[in-house]
Amino acid sequence: MAHLLQEGEETIFSELKDSGYYVWMNARNDFIAAQEEGALERHASEIFYGGNVPKAKGPIDGERGPGSADFRAMYGGELGLDAQGKNYSGDDEDLDAAITMIRNKPKDQPLCLFLGMCYPHPPYQVEEPYFSVIDRAKMKKRISADAACGKADILEAIRKNQQLQGYTEEAWTELRAVYLGMVAKVDEQFGRLCDALKEAGEYDRSAIFFFSDHGDFTGDYGIAEKAQNTFEDCLTNVPFLIKPPKGYEADPGVSDSLVELVDFYATAMDMAEVAPCHTQYGKTLRDVLKDRTVEVREYVTCEGGRNKDEMHCDEFHAGGPKGTSPFSPYYARHFSQTDADAHAKGFMIRTKRHKLVFRVNGKDECYDLVRDPEELHNVISDSGYDAVIRDLERKFRMWLMQTADIVPYRYDKRFSEKMVWARVKLLVPPEYEEEIRERIRAGENMFLLIQECQRRFGSSRETDQ
Repeated sequence: MAHLLQEGEETIFSELKDSGYYVWMNARNDFIAAQEEGALERHASEIFYGGNVPKAKGPIDGERGPGSADFRAMYGGELGLDAQGKNYSGDDEDLDAAITMIRNKPKDQPLCLFLGMCYPHPPYQVEEPYFSVIDRAKMKKRISADAACGKADILEAIRKNQQLQGYTEEAWTELRAVYLGMVAKVDEQFGRLCDALKEAGEYDRSAIFFFSDHGDFTGDYGIAEKAQNTFEDCLTNVPFLIKPPKGYEADPGVSDSLVELVDFYATAMDMAEVAPCHTQYGKTLRDVLKDRTVEVREYVTCEGGRNKDEMHCDEFHAGGPKGTSPFSPYYARHFSQTDADAHAKGFMIRTKRHKLVFRVNGKDECYDLVRDPEELHNVISDSGYDAVIRDLERKFRMWLMQTADIVPYRYDKRFSEKMVWARVKLLVPPEYEEEIRERIRAGENMFLLIQECQRRFGSSRETDQ
């Protein structure tokens, strides 16, 4: 969140824009360093910043104060409605702007539209009819912290700082139901977006991708919100939906193949028929879209946290003078991250059956996801899993080697024009100087140019001298 893409670094948006797409996005993207003037605009043809409507009504029971358990759990509850019976949020404003763009897209350019929504996200709060749409009696039981052993230190640090040990099971159930109510609102908003595409005659020929950056504990392991260096499935295993263009060979339905977020990039670029400008490690999902039984990846990876000497990574949050206020509901997690041991850099490798987590310090973890789908029992020290762990370590080393470098496809000039001229100027007669300088400016290979100058001018220049 504090170290973003810099000037000159490409994204799918800049690549599609450079290939002729009209790129529209809302401003909630969290990927470009804002101190670079005009950097965000480099990646989009049009950016919708919003902020043109009054702030939506807050919880009907009022804001929870910092001393309350609901505040520490980031629970807001039911939101109020305006005179039109709505709770018109920033997400709603962005959605309406996206629909307007769809209805008025450029006639002479294909459209790439990115809509980044805030929901579902703490604080856990939503208005009717979404607030009551989830049947509390049918809620899945949360994963208990008491039953877990050998978990990451950061989880205990967050639990200690959130102080939710006395939060009742009824309260957790309500919080989780409200979170799912927020998801229900996103479902409805997504339906409106698809309807707009259909009304504009664009739905059939559009590729649509629906995904999220991460999940949420919502009470699992006794924690609200998330952590950034722990890799439970409730955080890392998120839905990814694809609707390919009409005519694209497809086997509709659900696939349990493992995929990574970088596969979105590879698939979208494939469908757009645009070549990436650098090496990348995503895999196009064309084959699994064609046949749901295809396995895209044998394993997936994830990473997070920081090294001990990277304290500046957390100064933005809780450790620095401009960090998170103690009166913010995010303070508990952010303060936990200032503990270098708890917030140690970690890597995860996961197959369908097993998950292995490495950390630069602190606990490593291994889980058997068939026997222990809730990831409660860390078997890193169980000799019965030695062969599994060695195999995952081998796969992890291979992944590190295969993905260690990003190589751009553009060649850099090794020698400047002045450097090349300095190598040939004593060979070139005055009457040929402008010709050779022009060829240098055009980027001809220096070594081949030197050889040619030696053949053409070498003997005559030596005679002159």
